[in-house]
Amino acid sequence: MLFLVAAVGLIAYYVYKSIKPPPPIPLPENVSEISPRIKLNDGRYLAYRELGFPKDKAKNKIIILHGFGSSKLVDLKITQEMVDEFEIYFLLFDRAGYGESDPHPSRTLKTDTYDIEELADKLQIGPKFHVLGMSLGAYPVYGCLKYIPHRLSGATLVVPLLNFWWSRLPLNLSISAFKKLPIQNQWTLGVAHYFPWLLYWWMTQKWFSPFSQNPRETMTERDIELADKHTKHSYIKESALRQGEYVSMQRDIIAGYQNWEFDPTELSNPFSDDNKGSVHIWCALEDKQISHEVLLYLCDKLPWITLHEVPEAGHLIIHEKQHFEDIIKAACS
Repeated sequence: MLFLVAAVGLIAYYVYKSIKPPPPIPLPENVSEISPRIKLNDGRYLAYRELGFPKDKAKNKIIILHGFGSSKLVDLKITQEMVDEFEIYFLLFDRAGYGESDPHPSRTLKTDTYDIEELADKLQIGPKFHVLGMSLGAYPVYGCLKYIPHRLSGATLVVPLLNFWWSRLPLNLSISAFKKLPIQNQWTLGVAHYFPWLLYWWMTQKWFSPFSQNPRETMTERDIELADKHTKHSYIKESALRQGEYVSMQRDIIAGYQNWEFDPTELSNPFSDDNKGSVHIWCALEDKQISHEVLLYLCDKLPWITLHEVPEAGHLIIHEKQHFEDIIKAACS
């Protein structure tokens, strides 16, 4: 009996250690020398980067939300001439848990949204700003349209995350889009949605990869070329994940694919004749990760959103100079 109790205890301890996420890796003491940071009301710090026109003179103020596994160091493919022409101020920041930004202990879509608003206020960029999010990092843009629409001069979603569990998304569309993903990716998103407390174990177990290891299942040939170029700048990913993958990428997956408080088709147009602004969704027609049909459905339900369909483009459209400049021109129109 004692042996049995001891065995059960050891198994329980092993299971607990396996599923319990580790604490974030501490940032270096000289972190303020690595990147400017601003203190939020809850005591956390967000690291940021400012580019372009001076914010007190800029006509267009755009907050860039980096993608999955990236950071504020993402390269913006835009010329100085275009920045000057449109008088653009860019604010980039490490989302909670990424780079030099402190993690949020219970990060959600809503907390990410209010981080954006508070950062804008602390840096005094003005009462209104444009938010631009890419890929999985676009989900806080939906939050901005829901929770802080009065602060927006515009919003742009580039190949944005689609939550397959949105309450009003037709089941046939959801299933079709979900099944286009590699089976490992489907399992991982399912764990994040139904068993988020198990995601750390799922992502670190050694039996099989939590994501497809065949790049051609999720990327076009051009995407692979662009991704290879970015691997030459490995310091960007190393910097982005310096506090550990759980508080950055894994919390990203949970926040993006958990149950939301709203469905995007319930959003109201934040702009009117008296309150100028626009919302844009950019869809790459060869994207292997984001369903064209779901984006069409979303824009059909929300006709005030302008859908841009880009032929012969894949998921990494944001890293193509011509496409990125087109995206910025539309945001500044």
